[in-house]
Amino acid sequence: MWMLFALLSAIFAALTSILAKIGIEGINSNLATAIRTVVVVIMAWGMVFLTHAQNGLADISRKSWIFLILSGLATGASWLCYYRALQMGDASKVVPIDKLSVVITLVLAFVFLHEEFTPKSLIGCILIGAGTLLMVI
Repeated sequence: MWMLFALLSAIFAALTSILAKIGIEGINSNLATAIRTVVVVIMAWGMVFLTHAQNGLADISRKSWIFLILSGLATGASWLCYYRALQMGDASKVVPIDKLSVVITLVLAFVFLHEEFTPKSLIGCILIGAGTLLMVI
């Protein structure tokens, strides 16, 4: 089931890029990011209440709060940079560079989460990096 959600995530991410590129035409990229963020917040909290998950708020540990807040700050920084890059450049060039996050995530997961980094992972990272370079030059 996780694979289905991962695939849907990729499809929605692709739609996000195309819809954002069309939507940011003629407006400030920071304003566009703020509008998008409000929509995401409303949608996320809607799902929390729809699934009655709000009861778990009191059970969140201090460590989880800290890392979720840091993750939110990283997301915000990523979105601000992404929208600015998308406004300035072609989606067909910005998106592949953005997807280098896959390579960076694999390296960070190995270093900080001690996840396995196999020869297959290394080859995949090299291919993603080479593919990105090929797409943007």
